[in-house]
Amino acid sequence: MHTPLWLWLAVLAFIIVMLAIDLVAHRKAHVIGVREAATWSAVWVTLGVGFGAIIWAVWGAEFGQQYFAGYLIEKSLAVDNVFVWAIIFAHFAVPAQFQHRVLFLGVLGALIFRGIFIAGGAVLIANFSWVLYIFAAFLLYTGFRMIRQRDEHLNPDQSKVLRAFRRFVPMTDTFHGQRLLVRKGGLIMATPLLAVLVLIETTDIIFAVDSIPAIFAVTDEVFLVFTANAFAILGLRAMYFLLADLIHRFVYLKIGLALILIWVGIKMMLKIDVFYIPTAISLAVITAVLTVSVVASLRATRGQERQGLPTPADPPFRVATAEEDAALDPLWRARSEASADEFEKS
Repeated sequence: MHTPLWLWLAVLAFIIVMLAIDLVAHRKAHVIGVREAATWSAVWVTLGVGFGAIIWAVWGAEFGQQYFAGYLIEKSLAVDNVFVWAIIFAHFAVPAQFQHRVLFLGVLGALIFRGIFIAGGAVLIANFSWVLYIFAAFLLYTGFRMIRQRDEHLNPDQSKVLRAFRRFVPMTDTFHGQRLLVRKGGLIMATPLLAVLVLIETTDIIFAVDSIPAIFAVTDEVFLVFTANAFAILGLRAMYFLLADLIHRFVYLKIGLALILIWVGIKMMLKIDVFYIPTAISLAVITAVLTVSVVASLRATRGQERQGLPTPADPPFRVATAEEDAALDPLWRARSEASADEFEKS
């Protein structure tokens, strides 16, 4: 599959433009409702599927199927990301109107880190073909572990990254709007929103360790690996606001995701020296497993309504009052004024 430099630049430019449109559309902090989330989800899915249709039309059915297989893998594994985000936001009682800004920055970071991981994975595979055995074994291990631990959930208080952040970074105990940094008493401090962003970014890196090898099992084309990842990730924010209140209904989804990881692990292991499973079969298996797990979950929880995760009775952070926000020092002007004062004294 020949992908000229201009095509890479065009895709990157399109992603940047769409991120800018999303940022402008949500520049004011507000609670995103189900209708707005559904609209944006439809937009992102249409873009992802539309791009796959272009791949299919220009480069043929094989590459089109590889893209869609990778897109489905990333999209389905991303649902687990959404559930973890919901747990983090509920645990820290992050106000709903501030969550989109955190997720926007989290997705931006995810695109960057996954681009690095994809480039690194491609280099490893090109120079050390035996690394595919490690990827396959890791996928099998992760899949079986996910089945065994399907009822376990993240406990943010046990995060070593969060503990280290709170130990070494000065932090307020109040949310100050959508700000990540504030200046109080001449000292620049992180807000709890920055701590939450760090935790979300860390969890996405952990998820990427699973998802990147998984997509390399269905395609060796770096362009398809990156674009499938990008279009799946771009819709994560809207997916969160659409599904966060339905977590309790996807009771069998984790088993379905585990089976998908096991399947692609087997596919990767077989294609090295034994047998190449056609992409059409892989796409059909992934689609079938995902559909069955979702339908079975919804049938088993029929009649249950939307319900958010419970927040702690005594949350670790609170929202600052208007008086507390007004009492903050200007974040950047204070620094420039201090520099000017030091210059005058010298």
